Amino acid sequence: MIKIRPAEKRGLTNIGWLKSYHTFSFGDYYDPDNMGFRSLRVINEDRVKGGEGFDAHPHNNMEIISIVLAGALQHKDSMGNGSVIKRGDVQLMSAGTGVTHSEYNASKTEESHFLQIWIIPAQKGLKPGYQQKYFSEEQKANKLCLFVSSEGEAGSLLIHQDMKLFGVHLTAPNNIQYPLAVNRHVWLQMIKGNLLCNKQVLKQGDGASVSEEKALNFTTPTSAEFLLFDLNY
Repeated sequence: MIKIRPAEKRGLTNIGWLKSYHTFSFGDYYDPDNMGFRSLRVINEDRVKGGEGFDAHPHNNMEIISIVLAGALQHKDSMGNGSVIKRGDVQLMSAGTGVTHSEYNASKTEESHFLQIWIIPAQKGLKPGYQQKYFSEEQKANKLCLFVSSEGEAGSLLIHQDMKLFGVHLTAPNNIQYPLAVNRHVWLQMIKGNLLCNKQVLKQGDGASVSEEKALNFTTPTSAEFLLFDLNY
């Protein structure tokens, strides 16, 4: 079963310097029918104006993934990490027992466009941690590129949850198949373009939950960038 979450149905926060679309309930946006999917709790698509950003704020007991789509993001945290995240970078911060961090647009003039994703960890009270890695366009071209996994396999970032996160940039006439193991579930999140998944159409900003399917077949009429979350809990 594939259930599409249309982009235009997402929640919106627009406060001038920040424009944020919420796939699931977040902040002042509350939708009891969209509180998350399995261990996936938050997908926010954020656009931050130049010179603006989020002041230092705390998190705990959450795995926080940031993926920059355009521009750059300046990160600082209470663990002593400081980095600039650019397109192609994937950042994973394990908040564990508690972390304070800030995120600012690294440019004073250009907009920063990124996804922030929250995953509920398998255990509470873990030691906080920070990881960041660059994944090239070639790695994502017409194949599933593993960004994050519970075992850190294939050089992916290590997360404290039984899940995998893949990134894909698919171009016509290529196709990709993804088999689903028993009791596994998938969330798809479109970044750009149009995608056919088992003949259902997903467009930019759409999400989709997938359960009780044996396999997924992906094609595109032109080009599509998307994320695939393989989830247990």
